Parts: sequence; C-alpha cells; structure tokens
Amino acid sequence: MNLPYLRGIELRYVLTFHLANRGPATVAELIDAIRHHGFCVEGRRSKAVSDALRWEIEHGRVHRLGRGRYGPGYIPRSTGYRIHRRVLALREAVVAERRAQSMPPVASCQYARVGIRCLNTPYAGILK
Repeated sequence: MNLPYLRGIELRYVLTFHLANRGPATVAELIDAIRHHGFCVEGRRSKAVSDALRWEIEHGRVHRLGRGRYGPGYIPRSTGYRIHRRVLALREAVVAERRAQSMPPVASCQYARVGIRCLNTPYAGILK
C-alpha cells in the first residue's frame, strides 16, 4: 500500500492536532507520528515538518520550545473544530483504503448465500 502524502494545510493540521493532543514533541517524533497514522511527507521530512510548523507558529497555534522541539499554543475553538474534522476525515480515508485492500469482496465467496462455511474471507465463519 502506498502511503498518502501530506503537504500544505493537511500537513499543518495533522501536526497541530498531534501537538495539541500529545503535548511537546521533537521533529523526529512528529515524523514518526505521521508515519504511525498512515501518512508520509515528500522531500526532506524534517524540513517539510519545520516549514509547516513555522506557519503555525506565526498564527500562535504552535510554540517553538527549542531547536527541533515544538509545543502546543492557543487554538481558538472554531479553528480547533475545523482542524479536528479535517484530521479525522484524513484518517478515515486511510482506514477505508486499508480495509479495501485487506478484505476480499463478499461476492468472491460462492457459498455466502446458502450459509455454508466460507474459508476465503478473513472471518472464515458461517455467513448468514
């Protein structure tokens, strides 16, 4: 499975959301978190992350705590809601793609309609 690339507003929102929920983190920890959630970043990952966070620093949603270390800032409620909805939509898209690739379609089981044990589904049980 090819991981979807994050860039622009989507990258900024995922990073800001992670910092708001998990607290201070280094650039390497943020890159690991992006990868953990099923995304990746194009180019030099550390530069892309720090550039994205620079925008959020200018808007006060992220604070720079030191070299390569960032923490959460103040996020207005409406902005936080918008960030939260967008990040959840991105994650749901990744989960849906993973499920589509891992599960065969039900129509591939020729015995699904009659309730006979079908072994070519991930659940390998009696289908009713």
